[in-house]
This record gives sequence, C-alpha cells and structure tokens, in this order.
Amino acid sequence: MPVITLTTDWNTGDFYIGTIKGKIVSRCQDVSIVDITHQVQLFNINQAAFIIRNCYYNFPRGSIHIVAVNTEGGKDRPYLAVQYDGYYFISTDNGIFGLICNENPEKIIKIKTAQPITSYSALSVFADSACRLYSGEKIETLGTVLQEFTRKVPIRAVIEESVINGSVIYIDSFKNAITNITRDLFERVGKGRSFEIFVQSNYYRIRKINQFYNETSPGEILALFNSVGLLEIAINSGKAADLLNLSVNSNIRVKFQ
Repeated sequence: MPVITLTTDWNTGDFYIGTIKGKIVSRCQDVSIVDITHQVQLFNINQAAFIIRNCYYNFPRGSIHIVAVNTEGGKDRPYLAVQYDGYYFISTDNGIFGLICNENPEKIIKIKTAQPITSYSALSVFADSACRLYSGEKIETLGTVLQEFTRKVPIRAVIEESVINGSVIYIDSFKNAITNITRDLFERVGKGRSFEIFVQSNYYRIRKINQFYNETSPGEILALFNSVGLLEIAINSGKAADLLNLSVNSNIRVKFQ
C-alpha cells in the first residue's frame, strides 16, 4: 500500500508539521504518513536530496514523497509533481529534482494552484496534490505537463589517470563523512591495485577498506563502503568530521599504485 512521506527543514518544534499532517489525514483518513526527517538544515536542498535519493525506493511503489525544503514559490519557482522510477515527488522547482533523479523522470507536472502562491501555500498545495495522487488521480490532472525542470546536478568525483578526486557530500549524525566516490568507480579505476586514501590533503592516509567499523581499533581512522555503496570516512567510536575537521565539499583523494 503506498504511503505519503514528509521530508522537511521545519524542525519539530513548530506547528507546520501538524498543519500539513492534519490536512492530509482530513482528506485521506486511511493514509499512512511516514516522517523521513524534519531535521534538514534550513534551505539545504542538497542534504534533502541526498536523504531522499537514498531511501525513496525502500517504500512501496506508488508512494508519494513530499519534500518541503526551501519551498517558497514564485513566478519562476512553480510547484511541481514528478513521477520517477514508479514513485511521486512533490516539491518546488528549486533544483532539487535534478539532485534526486539520476535519469529523466517519466512525467513532470506544474501544479495548478487555485489561489495565488504565497510563502506558506506549500502546506495546502503539497497536501492537496499528495491526497489526489493517493486517491488514484492521474498525475496529469494536477496541472500542466512540462518537459523540463530546473537542473542542478550532484557533484561527481573526477578521474585523473590513477587518481580519483572526490569530495564529502554528506555528514551523518555519527559524524561520518560520506563521499561521492562509489564502490563501482573505485573498483573500475583501481582494478585491484593497492591504494592510498588521502584525507585533508596528505595529512591522513588510509590504505585499506574495512567491511565493518570495529575492524579498526577505537579512535582510529578508517574507510568503508556504506549501505548505499559510497566511500565513507569514519573513526571507530569517534566523530570523524569533528576530529578531522571535515565538512561538505572537503576533498578526499584516492591514489592507486
């Protein structure tokens, strides 16, 4: 059974979450609403997209994902409903759809709003659109078909001969630094060769890939490929991002022998 999910930067102390949930359950009384997170950094669509991109496919097909981050609309920022990979995504055309979708979506709809767009109309627009989709309406009934949305693409790792130049794209709640270096890229470039991973220029070096965090002694730096196949820099029982002074966009370099 499809569900409706919420990903926002609203935190949990305000009334916004209760407002949109109230609108949804008053329209779709049997619906299940799943809170993915309300702790996205304010206006940070890159962080929101990373979270959605790595969890949306675990929900039942046909689920509707509301992404309410940096949602203020306007003349050049319409509200969109996008059908992609068998799921629906509702947000503002602020660049986030290009960060979520690895390929072109099946359908892009500019949502028709009954009232002028205001700073808070996302509450009613998103809730109404989600309920209509949940009730079985075709996505085309929500508005006008578009061929494109605002494109913002994820930063990719760069290959230079036997070197992969990547960067940190996400810091999780354990302060592990997740990079944009995929396992597939690592194996394709490395071809089984020995390597060194350089963290913070040449100051920290890692020469093996762990399968588990506890393969390395507590307090020691390590690297592994996480559950979504991305190279992660961590410290066993420690906070890598804090201790190594890592942040989003910090450089991570892999050099193969």
